[in-house]
Amino acid sequence: MRLPLFPLQSVFFPGETVPLHIFEDRYKQLINDCRQEAVTFGIPVFINNTIVYGTEVQLVEVVTTYESGEMDVVCVARQVFKILSFENQMEGKLYAGGDVEFLDNKNDADEGLRKEVLDQVEKLYGLMEVPFTKISPKQFNSYSLAHKMGLSFEQEYELLQISNETDRLLFIKSHLDTTTSVLGEVNRTKAIIELNGHFKNFDPLDFKNFKA
Repeated sequence: MRLPLFPLQSVFFPGETVPLHIFEDRYKQLINDCRQEAVTFGIPVFINNTIVYGTEVQLVEVVTTYESGEMDVVCVARQVFKILSFENQMEGKLYAGGDVEFLDNKNDADEGLRKEVLDQVEKLYGLMEVPFTKISPKQFNSYSLAHKMGLSFEQEYELLQISNETDRLLFIKSHLDTTTSVLGEVNRTKAIIELNGHFKNFDPLDFKNFKA
């Protein structure tokens, strides 16, 4: 499939709301084309000076149009794609475009795994003393909190490339296992440091039957 392309140094996951401020002429033209022709466009992730994977997005609303022609728009992310070809300007357009291939997404994860990962997310929030809103495992998927569990930009990009839900959740679980373990040690060390210099009650040991 051929798509207009709007490369950004950001990762967007399917189902995510994508707010954009449009100020360049080429992207003003792109948004106007989306409004008039109901076309979608792709946001390839610019990383390590390359663009290989990205997400198709659909314009939902132009929230504000300024006198300068700049716009605040809201889009929704749809499908993940891999770029097959890229041209800096599509024919007769100011913006870039290219041929893409959509990844065949498989929602194959069972509820048990979703609950396990969700419990780990809640544990992480507890360790950070951040409020956590309960989510039903049936409503939870790998993209739900992808931006809110401490993944690096590179890890988010790696997650974007995984085409089945079970592997995405296992990837997230591995990250959470490591992160919660580190945070647990940090909190333990913090507690030890805070005890330094304070009077402590020691448990008296019973040496009645002890032999050296």
